[in-house]
Amino acid sequence: MSSNLAHKILQIRQNLSLSQEELAEKLGVSFATVNRWENGHSAPRKTVMETIHRLYETAQSEDVIPQKQKRNVVRGKNRGGGLKMGILDNSSMEQMLWQAACKIRGEKDAPKFKDYILPLLFIKRLSDVFDDEVKRLVQKFGSEKQALKILEMDPSLVRFYLPPETRWSVVSGREDFKPNGFYLDEPSQHSNQGRSEKITKNFNYEQYEQPHSLGEQLTLTMRSIVKANSDKNLRGVIDVVDYNETRGGEREISDSALRGIIQTFSKHRLGLNDVEPDFLGRSYEYLLRKFAEGQGQSSGEFFTPREVGFIMAKIMQPMGGETAYDYACGSFGLLIKLQLVLKKIDPLNKTPLRLYGQELNSRSFAIACMNRIIHDMEGEVQLGNSMENPKFRDSSGKLKKFDIILANPMWNQPIDNSFYENDPFDRFEAQGGITSSKADWAWLQHTLACLKEDGRAAVVLDTGAVTRGSGSQHEDKERKIRKWFVDNDLIEGVILLPEWLLDTSEAAD
Repeated sequence: MSSNLAHKILQIRQNLSLSQEELAEKLGVSFATVNRWENGHSAPRKTVMETIHRLYETAQSEDVIPQKQKRNVVRGKNRGGGLKMGILDNSSMEQMLWQAACKIRGEKDAPKFKDYILPLLFIKRLSDVFDDEVKRLVQKFGSEKQALKILEMDPSLVRFYLPPETRWSVVSGREDFKPNGFYLDEPSQHSNQGRSEKITKNFNYEQYEQPHSLGEQLTLTMRSIVKANSDKNLRGVIDVVDYNETRGGEREISDSALRGIIQTFSKHRLGLNDVEPDFLGRSYEYLLRKFAEGQGQSSGEFFTPREVGFIMAKIMQPMGGETAYDYACGSFGLLIKLQLVLKKIDPLNKTPLRLYGQELNSRSFAIACMNRIIHDMEGEVQLGNSMENPKFRDSSGKLKKFDIILANPMWNQPIDNSFYENDPFDRFEAQGGITSSKADWAWLQHTLACLKEDGRAAVVLDTGAVTRGSGSQHEDKERKIRKWFVDNDLIEGVILLPEWLLDTSEAAD
């Protein structure tokens, strides 16, 4: 596919304010297919091409003003005095991330974009949520100054505590943090004709390491957030990137490029009511899909489409007070959807679900921790391999049992037979036998082992798991396990999803 056509598709989305999912719906294809077109990995059919050309002509019209864009721009003053630019839908989110990525194109390889962009997005999200919570405390304590003073003494009053030097106003350059205080650029009450004066805010921080570049400042910011939130499991996750790193005497990423990313994010508010609950997870998914297509499967980074997640959650019909588990929780997205479905089913319910997740990938784990805490969801997230080292256990060391399990584990994962034979939790031999080299049914056996007697589960698996070995004249391990599940009346139903719906490589046979 020519770069010109890829550019046209991107222009259609930007000018008509369409996300990849929304454009895919108009064209009758999956969002993963649209993503492959944009990246030049495949070409549309002739009939689809005609529709693309018509949409492009519409998108180029001077009369086109995206209605969603007009709806989503809400002008007003935020706490720092700047304009807040409105609620982000999927399309706006993707455009924001694309614009941020363009700031470092040429300085870093595309697959590395997320390593630099995501931590900055973390800070912006946390800072805006922090501002929202400060506003709430102002109503209780009477003034912003008093609320911030009390927060310094008791950081537990907010989900994440951000020291003054880590807040977005400082990161963006609107406030300049010094060892003895902030110097805030804003119109003074005594200024002449609106001219800006330096206003000092003293915080009496001692032994603060003064950065000498924006890159060094951002690196110190990450470390400071980790230190201030030591109970949130962020160490070794958001503080691993050195924004001031040099190679051969040259900066890996320049201050001007970093400043461009920051300016892009500063145009939007990412507070509690400004974005979808799993905004961070969806941002991570977009960056992986856009710039690292093909890496997700090898690194274990899979994402469940929003619509599929809600179908799974609705089927479960959650009830207040139940426990729910996702052993491949990613950014916590499936569990968040379960809580949202409960809220819709029973708006008056005051007993939340208790949500538990385990995740192998450290970056996804960090997002999961932040998502859970930001949205006041009860439960816990653990880092590690759920198959080899399940972290949730009861007092006797046995696997903890849950009311609901939602999961989309890695497909066709190879696991050595010796692991199955020496399983300390007896998940396999006692539940249909040891599977083949592909772990799809092993994940279902793990699911069953973690369910209460009256529990229920929805798991996304490769289609091949339903049929592999069916025509074999010899005994087949997967067929034997399938038969055991059916004979014990453990399968309520199978929903066949369309091809390419999930953003992974084509399912293996």
